[in-house]
Amino acid sequence: MATPVKVYGPTLSTAVSRVLACLLEKNVQFHLIPVNMAKGEHKKPAYLKIQPFGQVPAYQDEDITLFESRSINRYICDKYGSQGNKGLYGTNPLEKASIDQWIEAEGQSFNPPSSVLVFQLAFAPRMKLKQDENLIRQNEEKLKKVLDVYEKRLGDSQYLAGDEFTLADLSHLPNIQYLVNGTDRAELITSRENVGRWWGEISNRESWKKVVEMQTSPPPS
Repeated sequence: MATPVKVYGPTLSTAVSRVLACLLEKNVQFHLIPVNMAKGEHKKPAYLKIQPFGQVPAYQDEDITLFESRSINRYICDKYGSQGNKGLYGTNPLEKASIDQWIEAEGQSFNPPSSVLVFQLAFAPRMKLKQDENLIRQNEEKLKKVLDVYEKRLGDSQYLAGDEFTLADLSHLPNIQYLVNGTDRAELITSRENVGRWWGEISNRESWKKVVEMQTSPPPS
């Protein structure tokens, strides 16, 4: 039996949950090692040996240690290409190029405004921090423009990179989960016919349901 890969970080982290979803899609055994950032565990020497920048997540197997979630997912799909969802990162160079294009769109265009909204609307209240209404308004407008592009694209294909679920779609799951279920801005997603349909499909995948279950019932640290 293969040795489970190690994933370090809190399940509530969008980056960690993105990696967990990929591992579940690929049927890769993993061992989640929680990192309590509130207690500063990500700054302790033992963790910094693995993740020298003190950030999350960290992924480790017998061959490599990686940190950035999108790079981790590409690596997982390449290394475990013959198992699980074989088309998650495409099956030929053309498919991969299309998937990469949308992963970049998520990282460069979707993630920045959605992350600001998630923090300001979902996490700031929990942390008893004052919300920045100007920042919320500015990033809501930015996100609307991105989602308008998505709405058009998803009117032409079932998923972002074509008619099959791929890393392009998976990469969006964590932030949309928080926007829809943890803030009062769900209509940003649900009010758009094609985006709403797409979200309904990708959020009901068994892999993502398991990640959400892990978030709501995290293992003891």
